Amino acid sequence: MAITAKQVKELREKTGAGMMDCKKALSETDGDMDKAIDFLREKGISKAAKKADRVAAEGLAHIVQEGNQAVIVEINAETDFVSKNENFVNMVDAVAKHILENKPATAADALEQGFAGEENTLQDFITSQIAKIGEKISLRRFEIVELQENQHAGSYIHMGGRIGVLAVVDGADAQTAKDVAMHVAAINPKYVSRDEVSKEETDREREVLKQQAMNEGKPENIVEKMVEGRLSKFFEEICLNEQAFVKDSDQKVGKYVESKGGSVKTFFRYEVGEGMEKREDNFAEEVMSQVKK
Repeated sequence: MAITAKQVKELREKTGAGMMDCKKALSETDGDMDKAIDFLREKGISKAAKKADRVAAEGLAHIVQEGNQAVIVEINAETDFVSKNENFVNMVDAVAKHILENKPATAADALEQGFAGEENTLQDFITSQIAKIGEKISLRRFEIVELQENQHAGSYIHMGGRIGVLAVVDGADAQTAKDVAMHVAAINPKYVSRDEVSKEETDREREVLKQQAMNEGKPENIVEKMVEGRLSKFFEEICLNEQAFVKDSDQKVGKYVESKGGSVKTFFRYEVGEGMEKREDNFAEEVMSQVKK
């Protein structure tokens, strides 16, 4: 019987198996959905679906640069152990190269693209790796940069992929861009310069500092001067250009890059799992729960 795209889609959603595997399973079972699920389970293909509700907050940040283009990606797995697995590392590299070549707008778009010239999608490829590696794997985010004339990109990977930074400089050379990336990895600024800080954030910080000064009993006539002084310190903490350079604390990052004939254009810093809820495993409790069964 003819297998419809709707049937294939439904089976994919139920099992997490690849499109071609689902189509084959439905063909082998004359379109019977339950039998098709069993068919995939027997082949060991549908086990990826069991991973879908797990928390994947470990993984790798990875950077690939080719010519005047570069991409930084974060791909998550469930455990730090798997993030060191050779298959996982190779998969992350393959996904990064795919994204750089195909330039999807979002992670969702990337997953729907054909992978490596095959009919299967990138999601199908990742699903096949879930079955092979045995953990939930997900493409969380990425950024692609295309360098203009006289721009250089610098990349830095810290702790084997725990933190990844991609920095772009105008005018200065690639080594300067790498130095900036290393600084960003260490200090974690939020912005390049204070011009990027929104008025709302600045006003909120100014009001907090004003209340702090008043609570300290400072005279009103000097509160404003104190606030402006402390606000400058605030900008030093969050703005890259105003931070003391990690390789030479006697100069600010912005001045360092300027001395190399350039300026910082942008940066992207990925710390694996940041902002995600991580699973807290208690081995003793897990063992006891099994004993009591």
